Amino acid sequence: MTTKVYDAIIIGAGSVGLPTAFYMAKAGLKPLVIDQFASPGQGSNKAAIGGIRATHSAPSKIQLCLKSIETFSTWQETYGDDIEWYQGGYSFVAYREREERVLKDLLKVQQAYGLDIRWLDKEALLEVIPDLNREDLVGGTYSPGDGSASPLLSAHAFYVRAKERGAEFLFRERVTGIIRRRGRVVGVRTDKGGYATQVVINAAGPWARGVAQMGGLDVPVVPDSHEAGITEPVARFLEPMVVDIRPAAGSKNYYFYQHKPGPIVFCITPEPPLVGTDRRETSVFLPMIARRMVDLMPKLSNIKVRRTWRGLYPMTPDGFPIVGRAREFEGYVYAVGMCGQGYMLGPGIGALLTALVTDTLTPDDQAILKELNPYREFGGEERLK
Repeated sequence: MTTKVYDAIIIGAGSVGLPTAFYMAKAGLKPLVIDQFASPGQGSNKAAIGGIRATHSAPSKIQLCLKSIETFSTWQETYGDDIEWYQGGYSFVAYREREERVLKDLLKVQQAYGLDIRWLDKEALLEVIPDLNREDLVGGTYSPGDGSASPLLSAHAFYVRAKERGAEFLFRERVTGIIRRRGRVVGVRTDKGGYATQVVINAAGPWARGVAQMGGLDVPVVPDSHEAGITEPVARFLEPMVVDIRPAAGSKNYYFYQHKPGPIVFCITPEPPLVGTDRRETSVFLPMIARRMVDLMPKLSNIKVRRTWRGLYPMTPDGFPIVGRAREFEGYVYAVGMCGQGYMLGPGIGALLTALVTDTLTPDDQAILKELNPYREFGGEERLK
């Protein structure tokens, strides 16, 4: 029996693996995607809340997310799939001098890379978000080009369009080993068989470290859990995603937005982090975030919450993704440690990995890979995690 040969094998059919398969198939490659779950996007992708922004503090993430926004914003026009893209923008609000200073400092980097983002004082910000609590409001940043989409619908769209172009997918199958010969990748072994390739891409999200260890490698990716929720749909009253970076008891920050069909989707960053893979909902999340959201926007006080859930953020020591080739043996590629931003980074990462595999990297691509190098010192810290 002849072993099937693929141009690349992608481990993980999630926020990174799906767009990577799409871009590779679009470029004429034949990728195979292997996933332990029953269908596309059933790991951490389905727990994403759908925000997509280029307003980061790192040049690499800015550039990657600009590519992602280009992809999401033109998807329906180009491919016909409604992924519920909505360009409502993002706003980081400031109620204290400390947050004002942080946000204004970041503007210098963001605007240097051509982002359409600006500082709005109190009255100007209230014109954009009229229902904010006016008391002590200083102002905030506003980036109208950012937006949101449906993680479930876009996962399905990437999957279908990748298959149309020749990508293959295997579900309910677990990778058990990376096959090497003479210092390079030659294939992947699973609990159901073996597949030949000269390129393996680890896009396993929270499970990335275990996948790396199958190849005799290691990568500093540790998952922690974040909780989110969604309300009943209501008439449109909110345009941008609202992000409040003030810390409070139990949380580092929180954010919410009105999804295109009408519900409010919300999430919180726990402090201290809840390290591990526990995805069970908690009783403390909703009272904690509800108080903060209603204080920030009193209009939310009577809206009904439909459900809550928890997802996993694959975290790195510095809050930046790990993307690039392994030095230990040829053909192994990392696309891991998205730190909860895999959904918004995914299309940008997918296009970058396709250029890497096809040896068509631009100078900008090479600069991104240098910043996200798997062998960096991990001494910095992303300022807008």
